[in-house]
Amino acid sequence: MRSEKEMMDLILGVAERDERVRGVYMNGSRTNSNSRKDIFQDYDIVYVVTETASFIEAEGWIDVFGRRLYMQMPEKMDGIRGMETDFANCYGYLMQFADGNRIDLHIVTLEYAVKDICHDRLCRILMDKDNMLPEIPEPTDEDHWVKKPSKEEYLCCCNEFWWMQNSVGKGLWRKELPYAMEMLNLYIRPQLMKMLSWYAGMQQDFACSVGKAGKYLHKYLSEEEYGRLLRTYPNSDRECIWRAVFEMCGFFDETARKVGEKLEYVYNEEEAEGSRLFLQYTHGLADDAQDIRME
Repeated sequence: MRSEKEMMDLILGVAERDERVRGVYMNGSRTNSNSRKDIFQDYDIVYVVTETASFIEAEGWIDVFGRRLYMQMPEKMDGIRGMETDFANCYGYLMQFADGNRIDLHIVTLEYAVKDICHDRLCRILMDKDNMLPEIPEPTDEDHWVKKPSKEEYLCCCNEFWWMQNSVGKGLWRKELPYAMEMLNLYIRPQLMKMLSWYAGMQQDFACSVGKAGKYLHKYLSEEEYGRLLRTYPNSDRECIWRAVFEMCGFFDETARKVGEKLEYVYNEEEAEGSRLFLQYTHGLADDAQDIRME
């Protein structure tokens, strides 16, 4: 595997030798001092170019970076699918190399770069041949810190979590497992992760990031709490999914109460109790039941 020095020498060397490239900046985890350094970190690189057309037309120019196993060109794919694109200002190459390294490289115009650099606080300028790029402070992940929720955001999160249990419950009763899993993971789980991020945030004065998909939550949850989170991920067995749902409900309920108490927001206990009653009743319902009576 090529070392970080070898990769950066290559990236900057290519840019230095190409007159069309006028600047280079990096963003992503490699500029974030709070990110764990490991062998899977990408090189998120942006070349600031005089124009993009000649690069796009001669696609083989990226071969200089090494032997690729596979790649993706997101803007090109968007164009194929009929989505709006702006090839003249931004075009990308996501490249996985045989030696284990990965470069996510974009070519952008100066106009695009200035806006991007000012918007993304995890940028670090590596090269500026013409002294045209804006001066920026040291990179920080502050923009990604957990934000304190308003009372309305808190209540909407709770309501969405408890309301969508209706869908996962009936999906499990009908043995429609793909539907039930989709409801669980695409609609209910995001509310749990949101509540857990607020729980982590309030312990750190809302000066922390839990990362994409909550990947850093283990830093802020106790071992027991993190174990409970992991138990909300079931396999495809129907009873296993039910256990995960009930685990999720209990964990959300306890966490939401703690967050509400800390932020002085009133938790809707009646809503939670009603939703859990419906789930428990549905779980015990015979497969051939013809009636629902919970009075």
